[in-house]
Amino acid sequence: MSKVKTSFFCQNCGTQYAKWQGQCNACKEWNTIAEEIIQKQDKVAWKSESAQTGKAPRPLKINEIDSAQEVRMDTTDSELNRVLGGGLVPGSLTLLGGEPGIGKSTLLLQVSLKLPYKTLYVSGEESQKQIKMRAERITPNSENCYILTETKTQNIFKQIETIQPEVVIIDSIQTLHTDYIESTAGSISQIRETTAELIKFAKESNIPVILIGHITKDGNIAGPKILEHMVDTVLQFEGDRNHVYRILRSLKNRFGSTAELGIYEMLGSGLREVNNPSEILISHKDEELSGTAIATTLEGMRPLMIEIQSLVSTAVYGTPQRSTTGYNAKRLNMILAVLEKRAGFRLGAKDVFLNVTGGISVDDPAIDLAVVAAILSSNEDIPVGKGFCFAGEVGLSGEIRPVNRVDQRIQEAEKLGFDTIFVSKYNKIALKNTGIKIELVAKIEDVASILFG
Repeated sequence: MSKVKTSFFCQNCGTQYAKWQGQCNACKEWNTIAEEIIQKQDKVAWKSESAQTGKAPRPLKINEIDSAQEVRMDTTDSELNRVLGGGLVPGSLTLLGGEPGIGKSTLLLQVSLKLPYKTLYVSGEESQKQIKMRAERITPNSENCYILTETKTQNIFKQIETIQPEVVIIDSIQTLHTDYIESTAGSISQIRETTAELIKFAKESNIPVILIGHITKDGNIAGPKILEHMVDTVLQFEGDRNHVYRILRSLKNRFGSTAELGIYEMLGSGLREVNNPSEILISHKDEELSGTAIATTLEGMRPLMIEIQSLVSTAVYGTPQRSTTGYNAKRLNMILAVLEKRAGFRLGAKDVFLNVTGGISVDDPAIDLAVVAAILSSNEDIPVGKGFCFAGEVGLSGEIRPVNRVDQRIQEAEKLGFDTIFVSKYNKIALKNTGIKIELVAKIEDVASILFG
């Protein structure tokens, strides 16, 4: 058995060193030097069929490769299926990251208990009794889920060979370690090596593996950036622990779109899928209040109705405040400049606060028109009509620009009972005989005159 050999490399420029030091002499960066393995022990953690039989895989012409569509594995969770692109792909590696206590373990334990496939849930953070207590709160019984508390990859692979699961879940990758590297669990070398072993296992056994990853205080997944490059899919579980709603996003997906969004509600019995997010993103109130407007946006293939809230008040201090939650602050400044220059509204000496309700962040430029309506409504102290909604991008000359998939936005607004939707007059609308009034506008002044006379 050969001895493990390691060396130290700069993670920024790749310069090699015999021992660790604080600063790289080549690129002058600090704290970028980390230990990496050069030569591993002869034996491997996971033995593939080719390693066992001694046959090496041979190259194939691309037209000889079977192009049949890979059958995805249904997770029985419609929100997770949507974000993954239709379900788990056999042999794929998925990484789920999120804040501590946000519900990552709860989500994957809930999925593993409901999966119709034999599932091995490996935990390095909780005991079997702790997991059992949480499982009883979520789903009383499950015959397909096996719980293993282990952190050494060699022992995990032995149990996998014994149980023969169809899905493997690891909670979490930062707790795993391998015998082939002499460093603590969670170090760069351990994370990279254990992930590489799991990738080798997933690709050669065609069994999907889901990893839970810790995140740093900056919100990035802990460990080397190469971890995100190695896996097939990177999911982010977001939300405020003070609120009950959680949002699942895809940051990277080799098998589907990264624009999809999944929404959950945290309950005592686990996470509930929210199939109609517009219900939670729009406030239910009896009286009409100024400063609110409803926008139609798209997250992937899903149309959403979201509420934009604005507060415009006289600046108490010398410099007016511009504060946003869930909306780009630079874009708000641009819209305020357009309102001042093109439409003649004096907002330069006023504080402007903007909020997207529901705790989500939206990048869709189609909500610009709703932002304008909310700001003008608060400034004039006149409420926007309860049945009005908006879908339009605002240009620098004050024009209302067309947005994509406007028909889908109109249908969603009609389905939720809105009377009128404001869209750009330059949009090509294919819908005929709609039950909702479509108000075509060309400039900000047109919107202001209709809303506030």
